[in-house]
Amino acid sequence: MWTVTPSPPAPRSTTTPKRSSPPSTPGTKEVQLRSERPVLIFGAAVARDRAWDVAVELAERVGAPVWAAPASERAPFPEDHPLYVGGLPFATGPLAERLRGHDLAVIIGAPVFRYYPYVAGPYLPDGLRLLHITDDPAEAARAPVGDSLVSSAGVAMQMLVGALRRDRREPEALTPQEHRMAPHPPTDATAADAVMSARQLFATLRSACEADTVLVEESPSNLADLHAEWPITEPDSFYTFASGGLGWNLPASVGIALAESDSGRRRAVVAIIGDGSFQYSVQSIWTAAQHGLDILFVVPRNGEYAILKAFAELEDTPGVPGLDIPGIDFVALATAYGCHGVRASTPAEVAAEVAAARDRSGPTLLEVAINAAVPSLL
Repeated sequence: MWTVTPSPPAPRSTTTPKRSSPPSTPGTKEVQLRSERPVLIFGAAVARDRAWDVAVELAERVGAPVWAAPASERAPFPEDHPLYVGGLPFATGPLAERLRGHDLAVIIGAPVFRYYPYVAGPYLPDGLRLLHITDDPAEAARAPVGDSLVSSAGVAMQMLVGALRRDRREPEALTPQEHRMAPHPPTDATAADAVMSARQLFATLRSACEADTVLVEESPSNLADLHAEWPITEPDSFYTFASGGLGWNLPASVGIALAESDSGRRRAVVAIIGDGSFQYSVQSIWTAAQHGLDILFVVPRNGEYAILKAFAELEDTPGVPGLDIPGIDFVALATAYGCHGVRASTPAEVAAEVAAARDRSGPTLLEVAINAAVPSLL
């Protein structure tokens, strides 16, 4: 039997600014005057507004660590910036714990918040006030805590930066390294275990790919390793699903490659799609072949639905049947759909195949066997 004792919701307010008016948003004064330990949380709308530059200026003027909002489908901030500390987890308890010690959180361009697994805990730690800026009135209405401002992310950040410029006092700089999540140590293949790790694969791909490559990702069990080895440092260079909708990214990579071709920008497109995720919309590679798109599809093959195994462990239900997927020949699938299919098993072979794909016209699918490992979901 479940017993739930609801508590009354805290009063909230919603404001809509005018571009021509001076900043009078809820919490503007707190950003300038009263916050001693602020934190900034940026979401995908910052990228959609092409507002990376103003986001960097706001963070540097406030002197606050910057988190990416949970499950951001586009990178909202340069991940090599000293103030960037990582992506927030998408569960209430762990998210609140990450924000502990701050007195003000300003979330810009994202919902409050995207959650996936249920992990008990408060929405926010004690003593933290949340100010929410979103261009979506429905997001403002759904937010369970905080005060909301309905505004373009870029416009609102410009207003905040303008207010901070008029404040003569310099904000006290924080040390973001105190907040930064410790990176996972790289795993090296040994003579006894010649299969590459996901992290080795991603490090090799980042080194072998051109600097302005557009990365599309749907390998959720390996996401932490991917961001560790392939930090997103340029706007409009990373795309993924919002809220974990499997099957979106493979066809999305085709659309992105078409846009790169039609716009004349012609950046390389690399789609890293796990062998589980690949099954949801495999027919997309046929479209890539029909249009002769220069996409490199990389399939890290671990022979399992690792992300679902991670969910099973979180829910204390290990051994769920049907989560192993051995015996799929991705090279044969690629050939059947009209793509060039190849395999690689070492970093040197991966680098060579990336170079060959760059010189080849049309899509290439690169299958790489990696260690089977079930990461912590959060």
